[in-house]
Amino acid sequence: MPSSPKPFERHESGAFLHGTKAALEIGDLLVPGRYSNYEEGRVMNHVYVTKTLDAAVWGAEFAKGDGRGRIYLVEPEGAVEDDPNVTDKKLPGNPTLSYRTREPVRIVGELTDWRGHSEEQLQAMRDGLADLRRRGLDVIYD
Repeated sequence: MPSSPKPFERHESGAFLHGTKAALEIGDLLVPGRYSNYEEGRVMNHVYVTKTLDAAVWGAEFAKGDGRGRIYLVEPEGAVEDDPNVTDKKLPGNPTLSYRTREPVRIVGELTDWRGHSEEQLQAMRDGLADLRRRGLDVIYD
């Protein structure tokens, strides 16, 4: 069994990763214009990707839907930029190696041998997100 993902550690593949609960196939495209996993009713202008397994796992664990979490290896079809939701706002620089793009992102593979966060870590994240919502600080820069 693989170990829990480590924050700020680049995935060994070097690939961009995307965590979700959507069941997708190799060759499928992720495109902007889908509903947010984090804000009810919000349509997102970007597709978000990362180069760390940890960030992709968080995405898979907190994605909307009833399916199992999935982590896809992806290739953006256009330019990517640092994700302003974490870069220099919550964390100096871009230690989560998190990016976004307005262009399609193609599924090129799936990681199936990964381990999620512990229940304690998940609850701490839920509590932190709830606190941000209560204080009106759960802003998404999209």
